[in-house]
Parts: sequence; C-alpha cells; structure tokens
Amino acid sequence: MPRAGLTSGTVVDAALALIDEEGPAALTLAAVAARTGVAAPSLYKHVRGLPELRKLVGLRVMDDMAARLGTAAMGQSRDEATAALMRAWRSYVVDFPHRYAVFPDNPLIDPDLVDTATRLLEVILAVLRGYGLEGAEAIHATRCVRAAVHGFASLEAAGGFGLGEDLNTSYEMLIAMVVSGLPRSPAP
Repeated sequence: MPRAGLTSGTVVDAALALIDEEGPAALTLAAVAARTGVAAPSLYKHVRGLPELRKLVGLRVMDDMAARLGTAAMGQSRDEATAALMRAWRSYVVDFPHRYAVFPDNPLIDPDLVDTATRLLEVILAVLRGYGLEGAEAIHATRCVRAAVHGFASLEAAGGFGLGEDLNTSYEMLIAMVVSGLPRSPAP
C-alpha cells in the first residue's frame, strides 16, 4: 500500500531537491527513499524504477521551463519577446544548474516526452512567429537561439567566465546579436 502523502509527484519533488543540492549524479532510488522517509522498494509503488524517475524529472524540468519562458514572453512581441525569453532561459539555468543538466538530450524522439517537449518548443516558435518565421526557417532560428542561450548560460553556471567584466552586459550583447541576426518580415 502506498505511503500516505507520497505520490509520484512528491517523489519527483524529492528527486529535484536532491539534484539541486547534490547534482544529477546523486539521484538514486536509495537517496530519494531516504529523503522521503521510506525504504527504497516502497518507491516502486510510485515509480517503476530509476529510469522512469529520471524521465519524470526531465518532464518536470521541461514543463517548468515552458511555463517560465512562456510567462516571460507573454504580452510582448518580436525583439522584446525574444529578449525576455532569452533572459528567462538564462535565469532558469543559473537558478537551477543541476536541474538543467538533466534536461533530456532529444526529448522530441521519446514518445513519453514529446508532448511536454512540444509545449516548450511551441513557446519559442510562438515568439519567432512574430518575425514571420514559419516552418524550416523557424526551426533554424530556434536552434540558433537555443545554442546561444545554452552555451552562455551553461558556461556561466559552470563558472566558465573568469574575467571581471559584468556578465549581464555580455549577455545583453549576446541578445542584441541574436535579435539583430533573426530573419524578419515587416512588422504586422
């Protein structure tokens, strides 16, 4: 019988707390069980094992990112929406570097992840539609935005920028470069 109050959602919450504190390598069923106050075999009432728990964690990370990016870009268009999306993405990576490290590599090919991954992708595509980008052109632009944000934010989270200049100034320069490089149709 499942422990009162313990659900797959609370197991994911415990896994995320563990990842936040100790990093992705610390994620084991034994560690999550200890955090939730149950024996490791009891977790199998809520998740089928560590692979499923990792997948559920990845789903939560993608869902959180979709919500954060969507909220940031809402009510804005074109350059302002792109800048807001890029700032929110960077903020997520810096705030939760270990969670971001468990972001699934290619979630659009996993049937269990595709709906959530598509929701996140749709946030980015909605912003890019403001430039008149559709189809392949929008996918190329999405890849460029993702590469720029991921590269900068991942380096920042890992302490990869050792020089004293202000990182916010550098990031705003990156945003300006990305925005100015996006193909655009006339504003509606």
